[in-house]
Amino acid sequence: MRAVDQLSFYSAEARQPVIADLAGMLCGPGQAVGFGRGTAARLSVVVDAEWRARSLVEACAQRGVEAELGRSDEGRPLIRTAFRADLTGLAAQWLRGAVKSVPDGYVPDGAALRIWALTAGSAEPTGYRLGLDPHAPDTHAPLAAALLGCGLPAKPVGPRAGGPALRVTGRRRLARLAELVGPTPDGAIERTWPLVS
Repeated sequence: MRAVDQLSFYSAEARQPVIADLAGMLCGPGQAVGFGRGTAARLSVVVDAEWRARSLVEACAQRGVEAELGRSDEGRPLIRTAFRADLTGLAAQWLRGAVKSVPDGYVPDGAALRIWALTAGSAEPTGYRLGLDPHAPDTHAPLAAALLGCGLPAKPVGPRAGGPALRVTGRRRLARLAELVGPTPDGAIERTWPLVS
């Protein structure tokens, strides 16, 4: 019974969406930028597929944050919020000066994991991969520790193997991840969402 309570507490659908959930974008390749000496901040991320972009715009809207969908210089989908005062707390937690940094003791719940999976998750034959920010290598080890903190030990995947990413393997761990992130989002391409086989 206690394990069920814990899963319910951490799962993506257990509570009302809050702005802090958008940290899932920052676990992946998302960026936070402060403005006006901490009076406003913006989040942005480039993703590899339209369904991800639409899902992230919807996730932002569920949290009362309007995000626009555009294109990066390379033509990939780009999601960007306006500079907003209500994003300053999140940005302050994830930035040390202008450098992205994982907050001390950070452990993602189901909602943040769902947004991380929307941003940069992909299934593979032996597990599930959560993409990391290639421009912020100092975040990789703390994010591995963060996954361990929510019961999802993960192994690092380097650039030669398609990373940087963290790979979750094992039937029980994958089942836990699937429970935490919730149902497959609309329009998700086959094999991009954690499923229990």
